[in-house]
Amino acid sequence: MSDFEQRRHLMVDRQLVARGVDDARVIEAMRRVARHEFVPPSVADRAYDDTPLPIGHDVTISQPYIVGFMSQALDLGPGERMLEIGTGSGYAAAVLAEIAAQVVTVESIEPLADQARTRLAGYGERVEVVTGDGSVGHPTRAPYDAIVVTAAAPDIPPPLLDQLALGGRLVLPVGDGVEHLVRVRRTDEGDVHERLLAVRFVPLTGRYGHDAR
Repeated sequence: MSDFEQRRHLMVDRQLVARGVDDARVIEAMRRVARHEFVPPSVADRAYDDTPLPIGHDVTISQPYIVGFMSQALDLGPGERMLEIGTGSGYAAAVLAEIAAQVVTVESIEPLADQARTRLAGYGERVEVVTGDGSVGHPTRAPYDAIVVTAAAPDIPPPLLDQLALGGRLVLPVGDGVEHLVRVRRTDEGDVHERLLAVRFVPLTGRYGHDAR
């Protein structure tokens, strides 16, 4: 086992399992995906630390615990299709693709989207990287069984709710300065909202982002 593999298993045991992430699918996905391949070489040695890391363009890759927590909160099934808003390095999309049938991921920064396409090429048609305004979702492939947003929105963007299938789950950080991770479940009787965790994310941009206010 290589040094990076050893660090990855320690990351999962100490940062995820020890802190309550217990979905076996998420745990195994994060054991398989090599996080050091999704960060710049200058910070690859810190890839399995319990911290976000810069990936350029004033964007960071989320700390492993947050990726694991949000992935678990989506409650993904193996046959489901999902939408990710904020591709970043492509790491979270790779983790989700180990569980879901298909991941559509939207990135507003073109160079990051291009890099992610290259990194995620091995997943073939299971992962589609789209360049555009993630705050409006990606209606072409809707509805989705699950949607996750990796940037903080001022409010829940209505287009994302519109693109959520019955029985679907939307997980995203909401707030300005003080942010909370929120999960919305779409049911026959209406949407059920839950507040899960206090978090800190970069702001969501676009039509329904902070810059639109």
